[in-house]
Amino acid sequence: MLGLPCAIALLLTGVTVASAESPINRETQIVARATPTENQTPPVLRRGSRGQEVAELQIRLRELGYFNNPNLGNFGPITQQAVRQFQSDRGLRPDGIVGQETRQALALIPPAPKTPEVATTPPPQPTATQPPPPAAKPPAAKPPAAKPPAININYDLPKGFQTAIALLKNPGFVEAPPRDPSGKMSHVKTITGPIAPKSIVHSGKGLFFAQNMMYRHTITVYDRNFDLIKTIPDSIKFSDFGFSKFTGNHRGSPVEASFSPDGKYAYVANYKMYGSGFSRPGNDRCSPAGRHDDSFMYKINTETLNIEQVIQVGPVPKFNTVTPDGRFVLVSNWCGWDLSIVDTQINQEIQRLKIGRYPRGIAVDSNSEFAYVAVMGSTQIAKINLNDFSLTWLNNIGRSPRHLNIDPQGKFLYTTLNGEGTVAKINLETGKVIRRIRTGSAPRSMAISDDGQFLYVVNYHSNTMSKVRTEDMRVIHTVRTNHRPIGVTYDPQKRQVWVACYSGSVMVFQD
Repeated sequence: MLGLPCAIALLLTGVTVASAESPINRETQIVARATPTENQTPPVLRRGSRGQEVAELQIRLRELGYFNNPNLGNFGPITQQAVRQFQSDRGLRPDGIVGQETRQALALIPPAPKTPEVATTPPPQPTATQPPPPAAKPPAAKPPAAKPPAININYDLPKGFQTAIALLKNPGFVEAPPRDPSGKMSHVKTITGPIAPKSIVHSGKGLFFAQNMMYRHTITVYDRNFDLIKTIPDSIKFSDFGFSKFTGNHRGSPVEASFSPDGKYAYVANYKMYGSGFSRPGNDRCSPAGRHDDSFMYKINTETLNIEQVIQVGPVPKFNTVTPDGRFVLVSNWCGWDLSIVDTQINQEIQRLKIGRYPRGIAVDSNSEFAYVAVMGSTQIAKINLNDFSLTWLNNIGRSPRHLNIDPQGKFLYTTLNGEGTVAKINLETGKVIRRIRTGSAPRSMAISDDGQFLYVVNYHSNTMSKVRTEDMRVIHTVRTNHRPIGVTYDPQKRQVWVACYSGSVMVFQD
């Protein structure tokens, strides 16, 4: 199969590439066939629009760094927000509607041609004293054919190749290698150092944040070359962030992280805070009756890797996630038995929802309409409407649901069941479990591939990580890890799985 740079080189030198196995993404091939002709006016796209024109728009926004959702063809709130951000950055009216002006700025259509100037003075007419002009000479013979004009890659090439060229021009682009046909994973790298990672999370832009709890009081940041970019200490002065109630220096205990859709900000929750004013810290066995101290979440700029904001949440925030549209950060408060909803525009908690005993894992559908929260002290998963914050329930899921992943199409939810030592697949249309499997002893955290075809499950007491095919929930490969694997994340650009081992290392596997 041709590599992506080779395919483009062949096209530019006149060689046709028509193989069904062309490495250009199928979605861009489909979009290329939908390009409007010169006589067609492209439709105005807005929230609610669907189809190939929307997919083309989303691919272009992805190339420019505004869109990071794997689902294409549906103009939902995530696409609307991406369009608004693009319009704002380009000085256009940020209405989230894609008309001709926004299309031109996105280079989805050529600029409108200028109207040629027309002479307004009539040509002189012959008079009685002025002879008529000489007859026109016959046209001269055509010269030899000149070289073909240079190709304008913005308009003359098929859209799929425009996409590929734009990706190659992007210094952050990484062409994903093919998966091993056998489904097996291979060990690539082990990262060590003064770390005790409880979690490892990919930014979506090539950075990996490891949260090292109170055992190291740090967040360590790595790149795709496995290099340590920065060690971020968890110490802060609350007065620097407008919290005059707390004096002196304080330390946190970074436990989990999530990222804004554009990868520009990380939100890192602290299990608890250390310092004056925090005399009632939470623990793993607690309840709201203990009136434990609220903790804080750090907002970190991924360009500077500095803490820019601190946001008050509930006691012992065990997990957090940013909604795909970037509106909210959802934080499960272990000791509060509730969920903090943080507005990312004002960097403040706007509501706490009572969930139940020991809320933990969170997953949100791709349209940011519903969030699911695992209630580990029960057999239930809470379903939250993110428009009005109303709750319904998925019942009888299994004992102690811990971690959640949702497939990109929003049809299935996956959970680790801490009380049963299994992984369950749930049909979201019926709310029923359709399959349970065993992957190892104490399955804890999971990651899901960008195409939704595989789960990667860390088995805490087995010291293993398992790859599960979601279609039939079959374990197709299991690899050994260092002691106590506890966190896992997936890099779709390089098809690599990063595993946080609580004993003091991060391991990377090629999928």
